[in-house]
Amino acid sequence: MSSATGGGDSSSIAIVLDPSDPLATEPPVRWAVSHLADVLAGAGVTVRTDADSEADLVVNVAGAGDTGQSAGPEAFALSRPDGGEGRVGVAGADARGLAYGVLELADRARFTGDVLGELRATTPESQQAATPVRSILRTFTSDVEDKPWFYDREFWTDYLTELAVNRVNRFQLALGMQYNYGHHPATDNYFCFPYPFLLDVPGFDVRAGNVPDDERDRNLETLRFISDETKRRGMHFQLGLWNHAFDHGEGSDPLYPVTGVTPQNHATYSAAALSQLLNECPSIDGLTMRVHYEGGIPEPNHEEFWQTVMTAVGEVGRPIELDMHAKGVDQALVDIAQGTGLPVIVSAKYWAEHQGLPYHQTTIRERERATKEAGSGLMAITAFQRRFTRYGYGDFLREGSDLGLLFRIWPGTQKVLLWGDPELAAGYGRLGTFAGARGIELCEPLTFKGRKNTGEEGGRDPYADGSLRMGRDVWKKYLYTYRLWGRLLYNPDAQPDEWRRFLRAEYGNAAGAVEQALAPASRVLPLVTVVHGLGASNNGYWPEIYLNMPIAGGPNADHYERDTAKPPTFGGVSAFDPSMFYRVDEYADDAIAGRRDGRYTPLDVAEWLDGLADEAERNLATATGQAADPDAPVFRRLAVDVKVQAGLGRFFAGKSRAGVAYSLYERTRDAQHLGDAVAAYRQARDVWAGIVEETREVYRPDLTFGDLRSEHGHWADRLPAIEEDLANLERLHETARAEKNTPVKANLTVPRSARPRFTHPAPAGFSRGEDIAIDLVPSEASFDGHVVCHYRHVNQGEDFETAEMRWNGARYQVTVPGSYTDSDFALMYYFTIHDAGGDAWISPGLEDSLARQPYHLLRQRIH
Repeated sequence: MSSATGGGDSSSIAIVLDPSDPLATEPPVRWAVSHLADVLAGAGVTVRTDADSEADLVVNVAGAGDTGQSAGPEAFALSRPDGGEGRVGVAGADARGLAYGVLELADRARFTGDVLGELRATTPESQQAATPVRSILRTFTSDVEDKPWFYDREFWTDYLTELAVNRVNRFQLALGMQYNYGHHPATDNYFCFPYPFLLDVPGFDVRAGNVPDDERDRNLETLRFISDETKRRGMHFQLGLWNHAFDHGEGSDPLYPVTGVTPQNHATYSAAALSQLLNECPSIDGLTMRVHYEGGIPEPNHEEFWQTVMTAVGEVGRPIELDMHAKGVDQALVDIAQGTGLPVIVSAKYWAEHQGLPYHQTTIRERERATKEAGSGLMAITAFQRRFTRYGYGDFLREGSDLGLLFRIWPGTQKVLLWGDPELAAGYGRLGTFAGARGIELCEPLTFKGRKNTGEEGGRDPYADGSLRMGRDVWKKYLYTYRLWGRLLYNPDAQPDEWRRFLRAEYGNAAGAVEQALAPASRVLPLVTVVHGLGASNNGYWPEIYLNMPIAGGPNADHYERDTAKPPTFGGVSAFDPSMFYRVDEYADDAIAGRRDGRYTPLDVAEWLDGLADEAERNLATATGQAADPDAPVFRRLAVDVKVQAGLGRFFAGKSRAGVAYSLYERTRDAQHLGDAVAAYRQARDVWAGIVEETREVYRPDLTFGDLRSEHGHWADRLPAIEEDLANLERLHETARAEKNTPVKANLTVPRSARPRFTHPAPAGFSRGEDIAIDLVPSEASFDGHVVCHYRHVNQGEDFETAEMRWNGARYQVTVPGSYTDSDFALMYYFTIHDAGGDAWISPGLEDSLARQPYHLLRQRIH
């Protein structure tokens, strides 16, 4: 990666801290100042610390200073105290904010050839944090692939610095996340039930087999180093303890068997070990724990275990955050956690175990609904009454609650290809605090690489082409991803130069076109994920290297039976947001009936995907022409990933059209529809074959993220099933043409009207128990149609209420009664607008950027 190298002009910069200022002497600020000094020195600039020296520029680092900085936690300001070029002031609302101001200067210096000129050109500005929690999660998954980076202190120095510079303020190191007790028999169980891999606990003869004492001690020393270095950079260090299973379940043959733990001492040993660990590593600020059955403690008797363990954490003597993975959490567990007196949050999945669009599901899938029956056995609570907490925020976003909620973006959608879209990242920055949520944690790229004993030496680097391999620095492929996530969660309205300075250093004159190519390419898979909700689990569904769901019956349908609608067919697959998007089969039914219900159709989605692919390919061609060396590894990695994502967009667009045409054939027996399906599917197949050729010599032939057929492989592995599905369609088409059936008559044309614009004067808020008047005003008073308002509490366990809106001659109106608003929740609502010709659409809906919320949120006024 390029950075500042110039400066050998003997220029000097003085960095001055006021020793009497308590903020300026905080450890994160001191570290940020040392980082700035290192960047300047690396660029050939002489660094001084004397304010009275003859420096060419003085950087004054203070607390709030004279900027009047009162914008809240983590805010910072840059100023020109003397109005000239000789002095730059940095102020912050707190130590982290002050450090961000210093790091911003360091980042500008890092990516310029004229350090002095760049810093002298600093103009007054201030920024503040929009999202309180901006977290990155890295998980230890494979002993073979992950021990090298775990023990590598140079890696941690570079990696943690990059996160801090880009205003990530929380880092989770997750242990034991790779196995779900009750589902995954364990083999490579390193750090699953982590305590014996780190500690010898007095009074307990507990060991992890095949882990010598010196290795165990090294693990603890390394964890202490990582947590200390995270804290030194001003970040919150979160330790993930995702697995407390000591036996790992039926069928397990662990490489590191744990001995000395029994059902009788399990809780007391865990409590003692965790107390010891927290005292050995004083920089651990919080603990993330999977508290439902997949964490190794069968329900419903898990409450006693967690009471013992959490009580021990509460007695350590410092305010350690307790973060419970939200799946299956009920009030009893919340009470246990809050009874410790410690800060408590629950961490919910954002779009199941995937990355979708920035908004939150309007409605969860039918499969995620709670059941009224009482559960028993291993999953007694999670799989029944609390089922709706599996893949979203559930009922945790209660107004006025002191229980915090954090969203976690899981690694199901995109594991390998480069992601980078400022528009979507800013959308996450605006919507990560939905209804009072605290923010977002991102499972970083390559999460779960080598899962379930599929790791291999050097296998974390996914490239087969030796010229593209990055070895220990493979994480640096995703520097742009980290930059966008950190900075646009911190400030969704950040100036583009905050990411473009990096692109200019990386891609030179091609930077602008690179940004415009990667952004639309990066929207493809999040959109596909939302629309084609084939499987909520990251184990079973990997859209990036798609295990094909057949249209006409064939291979892989059985793979998806556990986590999708039945029968498992392409046309029957539900969207992850069924309120916003049609299933293919649903759309075919409405098309034949000559109506729309307002949701986005598979053909709308296909049009979006083709448009994104067009934009990505067009700008990549421009970037290739502008690049100084299109064969340079950094550009080739980018180009391949853009081409693959654009190709995936075209594949899913073609398959959507083929699916619609096939579904229409099933209903009309018109062979022409089968012909259309075959033509569209052939195009999709050809695109996939192009992806195979693009990646065949570039990526490893087996990209391993687990042992299921959906968790590993290559694009080439998926092509035969696509071709078999296409061949089935072709045979059906030939048969249908020969039969010459009389097709069912159907009106497939619903005219897309010239849709008038509507404005909605949204209420500012509401008080619990009061009626809420909701109005919608059309731009054309002559609009001939009707409007339905859909509303519900911000509780995914509930259904929407619907109400026909009344026309009063100027606007449509509806009242949400006080009996409904008398609840613990905010209100969300949207409109379906129907015209007289059968057309219908949703308001506010998604815009072309796909980055906004398609419904309105109305918060309670808390008195």
